[in-house]
Amino acid sequence: MKELLEKVNESFAAFIEDANLQIEKNNKAAGTRARKASLEIEKMMKEFRKVSLEASKQ
Repeated sequence: MKELLEKVNESFAAFIEDANLQIEKNNKAAGTRARKASLEIEKMMKEFRKVSLEASKQ
């Protein structure tokens, strides 16, 4: 679970950086990367939910 949380943090940092570039500099490529990162984060959050539920049952 710790590894998953680290991956989420890395992806979220990349998302924030790219989203800010899109907003501040109207960088379209950064917007594409931010959207891709948001999809990856969504998948990881679903996985975290599964792992967290399993850990709470023990």
